[in-house]
Amino acid sequence: MTEAVVVAAEEAEVVGLAHGGAFRLLVDGDATAGTPGANRLTLPAGADGARPHRHERSAELFHVLGGRLEFLLGERSVTVGEGGLVVVPPGLVHAFGAAPGTGADVLVVMAPGVERFDYFRHLGRVSMGLEPAESLLPEQGRYDVHFVAGTRWAELRGRGA
Repeated sequence: MTEAVVVAAEEAEVVGLAHGGAFRLLVDGDATAGTPGANRLTLPAGADGARPHRHERSAELFHVLGGRLEFLLGERSVTVGEGGLVVVPPGLVHAFGAAPGTGADVLVVMAPGVERFDYFRHLGRVSMGLEPAESLLPEQGRYDVHFVAGTRWAELRGRGA
């Protein structure tokens, strides 16, 4: 990459989610030669963002632009409000969602970036019931999103085991 990447707000593709949230796809790893990739995620009050997973190659940065975001970071639970920041290193199991009673608006940056826009599009289809969640499993290595079974996140979110 030798040129700056500029994405105007109106140029960002929006992938809607069934619960009313959305991904705004800002920049993918292929556009930045594998440096960062970024998206903006909005979630309605209490909505899940991602179930427990880890990344083998990338760190993930979350900057909460509005509302509050609840995280599972390994076995630790934290809630981060507007202006807060969380950096998840490669290999750490994590999950996140809007805190109960509030929505969340978050900028998510992955570095190094991988091509993940198709992953977010796929998540949108899963959310709308157009594809089963299991259809993501064969794509884990491609998108560096490796799902992890566990009940801690469900317990934290009040959904039991």
